[in-house]
Amino acid sequence: MFFDISPSRRRRFRPVGATVLVLGLAAASGCSGNSAAGDDDTVKVGLVASLSGTYKPVGTELEAGFKLYLDTHDNKLGGRKVELLVADEGDGPPTAVPATTKLVKKDKVDVLTGLVSGGSVAAVMPLVDQAKIPFLGSNARPPIKDLSYVWTTSFLSDEPGKAIAPYVKEKVNGPVYAIGPDYQGGYDELRGFTDEYKRIGGKLANPDGKTAWTPFPQTTNFMPYFAKIAQSDAKAVYSFYAGKAAIDFAKQYAQSDVADLPLYTAFVTEGSVLQAQGPAAKGIYSVLNYAADLDNQANRTFVADWTAEHDSQPTTYAMASYDAASVLDKAIADAAKKGDVTPQTINKAIGGLGQIDSPRGAWEFGDKAHSPVQSWYLRQVRPDGDQLANVVVQDLATLGG
Repeated sequence: MFFDISPSRRRRFRPVGATVLVLGLAAASGCSGNSAAGDDDTVKVGLVASLSGTYKPVGTELEAGFKLYLDTHDNKLGGRKVELLVADEGDGPPTAVPATTKLVKKDKVDVLTGLVSGGSVAAVMPLVDQAKIPFLGSNARPPIKDLSYVWTTSFLSDEPGKAIAPYVKEKVNGPVYAIGPDYQGGYDELRGFTDEYKRIGGKLANPDGKTAWTPFPQTTNFMPYFAKIAQSDAKAVYSFYAGKAAIDFAKQYAQSDVADLPLYTAFVTEGSVLQAQGPAAKGIYSVLNYAADLDNQANRTFVADWTAEHDSQPTTYAMASYDAASVLDKAIADAAKKGDVTPQTINKAIGGLGQIDSPRGAWEFGDKAHSPVQSWYLRQVRPDGDQLANVVVQDLATLGG
């Protein structure tokens, strides 16, 4: 399903990991599983994110984005005090499942949010279904069959590649080499690009016509893969990496025999990894649903609040988690107007919110996928004052459903 949401004009802006954080005067008795209004009007929110491992740079931004919204809204959502419990997802399901199990079964949270890995999302779905609590994911999400209690404020994992494929087909005169990590998120991200690229007549430079997969998380030396790309007839490269893997990939790419090939990516330069990549990242293209230089009032407020607390520009990870808190703020308030505030009434209210005013521009949940119908942007790493930044080059597409 597609909606037309007019993209906003843009202007450039310049410019954590305890396991449990209690915000507000939460009573020890809690209120989960029955009424989140309770005697103390406290809502328990469980946030699971990678606070260690390869994706720590992503997970800490998810945590920081949610906390920023609370910090700037009197530590309340929908007028209720919030008890925020934060758990470490680690590198995926083996650590994500026990961390989420504790939040759901022992701490009895009313709402679950966060999760960096698509594999983690799929692995914790049985817990969400059994507890019947809303899950408001704030990073990439794989296909999920039962969406009764599942919502996403970020995107579906195949959308970035799908959004940029037509642009790459138009700009690159020749085949493109596709490469990414061999886990669920990588499969989804690269499938979005390769399926759309082939559909519109593009050709992959990979010898077998299939994506080259790098073992995750153990791959830190990408030079052998770049040597293979150099031996192909590739005229450009498309890749997806994030966290520490993105740092290694970008730095080594700039030193390899394929450094002169245009590099189109999803997430490789997003977040604190850009500072670590330094000059090696200059010129890299990326596709994303957010950039810090988008010009709208919600983003001006978000950027100002973020840079007041952080020595960096905000990222899509922080923005999506900030939006998750914003969605809960509105949904809890709406549920309270209609009666009891429970996990079930919060979930129902999320479905009826309509358009969300967001730093990325206005968006809304699609009826079929419970994910944002939103604009996607082409960005390039360029100098912004004395720093490098992901600067919006043009609008790409509006996707969602």
